[in-house]
Amino acid sequence: MNLLPKRLQPGDTIGIVAPASPPNQESLERSYAFLEKLGLKWKLGRHVKDVNGYLAGTDDDRLADIEAMFADPDIDGILCAGGGYGSARYADRLDYQLIRENPKVFWGFSDITYLHTAIGTYSELVTFHGPMLASCVGKDTFHELSAKLFQQLFEPMELHYTEEIGPLKTVAGGVASGELTGGNLSLLASGIGTKFEVDTKGKILLIEDVGEEPYRVDNLMNQLRLAGKFADAAGIVIGDFAKAEPKKEPSLSLEEVLEFYTGSLGKPVVSGFKIGHCEPHFAVPLGTLSRLDADAKTLTILPGVE
Repeated sequence: MNLLPKRLQPGDTIGIVAPASPPNQESLERSYAFLEKLGLKWKLGRHVKDVNGYLAGTDDDRLADIEAMFADPDIDGILCAGGGYGSARYADRLDYQLIRENPKVFWGFSDITYLHTAIGTYSELVTFHGPMLASCVGKDTFHELSAKLFQQLFEPMELHYTEEIGPLKTVAGGVASGELTGGNLSLLASGIGTKFEVDTKGKILLIEDVGEEPYRVDNLMNQLRLAGKFADAAGIVIGDFAKAEPKKEPSLSLEEVLEFYTGSLGKPVVSGFKIGHCEPHFAVPLGTLSRLDADAKTLTILPGVE
């Protein structure tokens, strides 16, 4: 059983880190009003404003910010400002024992998938796949439902995803239960063959991505197939694949590609979940028990905090 982080309380202080690319500072500042509404105080990591090419400061500095927030007894949870690229560059140097001994809410998605997988594997901590401050919360497009899902950090709540949120498609029928794992498809594929390879055995695998054409998604899906990740999984949750239109014709459609790799596995697969680079963005805990009912088109996930 994975460790659950302690729930947040109004008045708590959250640490803000930029583990990957430089976040948009204006958008980040706009997100503070939302944190105030939640009753939270915040503290910026020392290097959140650093710019080192396409990275938010050096690897050492981004690593130090994350470890400092986990180590600081005055910090109650950690929210990522944005994604982009760069989390994997220091994953092999993170102090997973420190994280395990200081279990806190850790929230982000996209490039942060690499850290979710790493922390889940080596710290056995439940983390959250959810919209980030600069890239989502501080924007005009931030959706009411996305905002509402932050409440799962303040009280243990079972999440229920149904077609009330949006249309879902049963790719393959059946019912399966297992720990929810996964996240961004590109990052999951880049972990294959490393010590941060995602473990899907008996689990419900979540995949999403952005800006990848069908032939690229095909390549990534094939990588996971060859590594046995689909065969090992109990079921598959297909999240949002934004900006995935082919730039050249002829092309297979995104739907054809996803269904080619998941439709004949003999296990439940449902597509259309608003999880990923989309609004609303339905935030979910990774590492807790979930149940995918592909016939009823529902996903139920146990609480991510204690």
